[in-house]
Amino acid sequence: MTSASTGPTAADELARNLTSMETDALLGGLNVSDGHPRMALTDTQREIVNSLPLLFDEAEKRVFEEIEAEAQAAFLHGIGQHGAPVGTGRLVSCYSSSVAMDITARALAQRTGHIALVHPTFDNIPDLLKGRGLTLLPVPEADLERGEPDLPDEVGAVFVTTPNNPTGWVLSEDGLRRLAAFCARTGRVLAMDTCFRAQDTRAQYDTYRILEESGTEWVVIEDTGKLWPTLELKAGFLAWGENTDLPLTEYFSDVLLSVSPLILLMITKLAEDAAREGYTQLSGLIRSNREALAGILDGSPVELTDPDARISVARITLPEDGPDAAALYETLVRDGTHVLPCGPFHWARQEDGRRQVRLALARSGGDVVRAAETVVAAVREHIEAARHDHRVTTTESRQH
Repeated sequence: MTSASTGPTAADELARNLTSMETDALLGGLNVSDGHPRMALTDTQREIVNSLPLLFDEAEKRVFEEIEAEAQAAFLHGIGQHGAPVGTGRLVSCYSSSVAMDITARALAQRTGHIALVHPTFDNIPDLLKGRGLTLLPVPEADLERGEPDLPDEVGAVFVTTPNNPTGWVLSEDGLRRLAAFCARTGRVLAMDTCFRAQDTRAQYDTYRILEESGTEWVVIEDTGKLWPTLELKAGFLAWGENTDLPLTEYFSDVLLSVSPLILLMITKLAEDAAREGYTQLSGLIRSNREALAGILDGSPVELTDPDARISVARITLPEDGPDAAALYETLVRDGTHVLPCGPFHWARQEDGRRQVRLALARSGGDVVRAAETVVAAVREHIEAARHDHRVTTTESRQH
């Protein structure tokens, strides 16, 4: 007879995917787990939300293709992507970037059985790729930056996340040129997830121009869902090159007819607002929260892992004499605080992330501070308890 469950163990947490942990955080407590924006609307964003009834009436009257092209241009041009194929039929709008990712995975599986994927990265990317029957080869960020990764002949595509989640690493403009030239020369497709691009100006060089000039076959996934606290009203964009020979149009039509024109009109307004001051305000919030996090960690047993990152997530490294990430996650959840253990980001070698957790920064400053203080307190409590147990054990050994 088995005993009643007492909740997930640290080993159980390693077997879960990150999205399931983020879903748990939506049930209540202090949520700094998912990278979706959960801070307050700015005054100008509130005005846009308040105008939704008028936007609804506008969406009823206008041609969808016109609304879609306007939204795509406002968003992508506002983050430097003037070469994006707006209005060509090679840029479509999806419910989310994950839908675009699954369409891409299905199309890539028609070309190859093996893909090189950046390591680490958010685990739904490898999960979606593997779900379409693809075999994955982990490639470090540094190898992608050099542009000449050592790949077996059977690898038919290279998949890059830039800026990368959770590290904040950005593939440089020169790095993309080298990598695109490598893929063109070797006949490989270059696929890119740029969903955090709007948060980091270092990633806002014109990716599409470089890709087209390289002659390689390419696919790019964009996302509006990491920017504005609009309760999951968002869109993902899927683009591909003029000479990209993948069945993306067919697979897109298998999934959906179109996203809501109302949401696209809202995205146009938010993108225009962002181009004026909104991106500056967002960057300021993220930077302020990262600095507050670093200040709390300073002098503690916990370290900020990627101090130069600019996106709305931050990894922190736990001490060797403290709890590992899975154990800390379990402890924090019991106390109502939700972070993410970094093991699953290291999808090929979870052990690489066992001493790191990730906190979201697109939150109110108070939430980030409270979460950071809770993490530090939990780590210190674990260390002190371990030292106490060691002293007790040592004393008992001497007495015997």
